[in-house]
Amino acid sequence: MKVALVGATGMVGQVMLKVLEERNFPLTELIPVASEKSVGKTIIFKGKSVKVVSMQDAIHSKPDIALFSAGGITSLEFAPQFAAVGTTVIDNSSAFRMETDKKLVVPEINATSLTKEDKIIANPNCSTIQLVMVLHPLNLKYNLRRVIVSTYQSVTGTGKNAVDQLNAEIIGDDAATKVYPYNIFKNALPQCDVFAEDDYTKEEIKLMTEPKKILGDDSFSITATAVRVPVQGGHSESVNLEFEEEFDLEEVRNILSNTPGVTVLDDVKNNIYPMPLYAEGKDEVFVGRIRRDRSQPKTLNMWIVADNLRKGAATNAVQIAEYLLRNQLV
Repeated sequence: MKVALVGATGMVGQVMLKVLEERNFPLTELIPVASEKSVGKTIIFKGKSVKVVSMQDAIHSKPDIALFSAGGITSLEFAPQFAAVGTTVIDNSSAFRMETDKKLVVPEINATSLTKEDKIIANPNCSTIQLVMVLHPLNLKYNLRRVIVSTYQSVTGTGKNAVDQLNAEIIGDDAATKVYPYNIFKNALPQCDVFAEDDYTKEEIKLMTEPKKILGDDSFSITATAVRVPVQGGHSESVNLEFEEEFDLEEVRNILSNTPGVTVLDDVKNNIYPMPLYAEGKDEVFVGRIRRDRSQPKTLNMWIVADNLRKGAATNAVQIAEYLLRNQLV
């Protein structure tokens, strides 16, 4: 079992290495791939040094699986080249997510749709993954009518340079390279990614389109506002769900408590609720502040938190790979 990791030196790539090691993924050879300037350097995997190779060398080695986390432009160019030599690509960029002939997969929800013919599989947006992990079981029971989501997203979602900007601003270094149009320390930016023609950002558009594809359900409406906050290590979401059917709060908590990959933290009397501080480094999606919307019937408010680099990216990709192996699809 040969596994290529494209973007091995990046922030998500480094977490993927950690997740592969932690979950004891049964690979026989790791092929780390990075930009030309990193070729020849080494990364550490399971206590051993492994040399970074070029993209073409990795393609020629015909790995069984290629985990991609190197941006959409790289994925568009090279993922089809890997697929052409028989490699199954699991891509973390947005390049293929909304392509009609590509699967957009959260294993707990729709991995059963995968076949041997799926040579490029899309990993959803980080904010989408934690959202649909909660939406899915509730939609099956109560039928979603409308979703309103506001996100509070970690700087790690932008990458290492954004983390560097935040840390520099914390110590008062105003000469640091700016990734964002404004300071992020002591601030909140209502802009994640670039603006589209209708003044929604690309991140908001992903949140409004990807859940429908993953759930295989186009019957509900969804709107989003995405905000970047000075947090390092987890995305949070305030979510308002309107259903077709009436619900019972205790039943909602029970459904979510029995959903694999979801942990309910909802004891407000003891100040227990999900926080990025608690979610960082963990693979679960945490949900709490579960309460009825006082303004209209059949509507629920909740707060969802997850580590955007793990379940929101690396862990979900590795779980897809695990499913493929378990079901002999590679």
